[in-house]
Amino acid sequence: MSEQIVLHARARTEQGKGASRRLRKEGLVPAIIYGAGKEPKMISLEHSKLLRYELEESFFSSILKVEIDGGAEENVIIRDYQRDPVKPKVLHVDLLRIKMSESMQTSVPLHFVGEDVSPGIKAGGILQRQINEIEIACMPGKLPEAIDVDVSSLEIGDSIHLSQIVMPEGVELLALQHMEDADEEHKAEMDLGVVSIQAPRAASESAEAEEGGAETDTGSDAESTGDAE
Repeated sequence: MSEQIVLHARARTEQGKGASRRLRKEGLVPAIIYGAGKEPKMISLEHSKLLRYELEESFFSSILKVEIDGGAEENVIIRDYQRDPVKPKVLHVDLLRIKMSESMQTSVPLHFVGEDVSPGIKAGGILQRQINEIEIACMPGKLPEAIDVDVSSLEIGDSIHLSQIVMPEGVELLALQHMEDADEEHKAEMDLGVVSIQAPRAASESAEAEEGGAETDTGSDAESTGDAE
């Protein structure tokens, strides 16, 4: 795991849209820390620092440390990150407190590895990603920045499902917990596909055309036979 990111924050007392607008004009982003059975804390964060950190994928799936006014520290994860739909601006950040002695649940991204040696991709197949992140449970000290999904052995037509993901030690896939509680009929439905290798589009279209032609020929033969009768 990379070095923990530290966010330097300022405590704030003013609330409302007007106060938030004033903060943003000063280059600050309104934020709140909540959870773990404690009172929420309203803070502000440096906008320029957030823009820099958000370029790192791990920023959204790691435990961050918030230092408030150079004193009190909180361990948190990002729970909500609101951006302007048009401009490169962060509008508000929700941070969830983490107790380092208690199990936590969060989502982490999937990294697909082994594409360069996959026989299916080498044969011209196309990697199709159906899921890009998963929900996990673990102790904070075991939180991975991402989960690797190995596609190095996949052939065209092969796929990997949730139940086939290899999880790091001490990390549980929440989808599997839900599957264990389900009856047999629903387990297969819940075991979603994560990634697959599809045949090249040209080859698929060619195969479909051939199947269509075969059906047409069969239909024509049947019609000819009927005419003869």
